[in-house]
Amino acid sequence: MASWKQLLQAAMDSHAHLKHSSFIQLATLGTNGRPANRTVVFSDRIRMHTDSRSCKIEEIKHCPFGEICWYFTESWEQFRINGKIEIIDKSTTDAIKVEQREKSWQSIAGKSKLQYLGPAPRSPYKEGPGIDYELDPSAGPFDAFSLLILEPDQVDYINLKSDERWIFTSRMSNSDKIWVPERVNP
Repeated sequence: MASWKQLLQAAMDSHAHLKHSSFIQLATLGTNGRPANRTVVFSDRIRMHTDSRSCKIEEIKHCPFGEICWYFTESWEQFRINGKIEIIDKSTTDAIKVEQREKSWQSIAGKSKLQYLGPAPRSPYKEGPGIDYELDPSAGPFDAFSLLILEPDQVDYINLKSDERWIFTSRMSNSDKIWVPERVNP
């Protein structure tokens, strides 16, 4: 049996020609105790970009566990990956994490960066002309830009074409993280 990382990489490679294959759903537990789900853009590894003013930041601070769901339309494969989510934002002081945030920022297209200068997500909409911002390509991340990193604990993989399902669960063994696969009924 291939590892879940090999299965995911194969699915990503075979769907690279489909722009929507980089969109995943992220579910967290809201501060009100109810589920909250939204679509986010996958960057590299299991890193996601978000606006630090969005509800999900408070949700993750309240309960740092979440799950992403990723469905590949041509191969009929679904990955549900859950684990702990770390927030790397403007208040982060660890040099390695600051560098990760800056590299993620540089990987974003200029037009996408502008959303971090606009009104806060879910704030009341106001009619009127938008503000025309100019971007300095050498500037670092805007304050509202946060990087989320999900550290997987469990992966639920299902292939609906082959009717095959595997649960991969992480375990610690001699201070190393290992993955234990278990075939289950779809």
